[in-house]
Amino acid sequence: MKKLSWQDFEDIGLSLLEAHPEVDPLQVRFTDLREWVLALPDFDDDPMKSNEGKLEAIQMAWYEEWKDNQD
Repeated sequence: MKKLSWQDFEDIGLSLLEAHPEVDPLQVRFTDLREWVLALPDFDDDPMKSNEGKLEAIQMAWYEEWKDNQD
């Protein structure tokens, strides 16, 4: 199985949707989002490489997947 890095926005978004299907991604603070990404079993990247831009991209990818599943 592929290990995820901070650059795998869409894959991380899908993993977060599976892990937290009831959560509206736009309601998640970046501090919590970062912790949830680090807790994903497939995530394997340096925690210090996260930044606001990467977290925002992950949040938007997660939101797009979440929104598609609301219909």
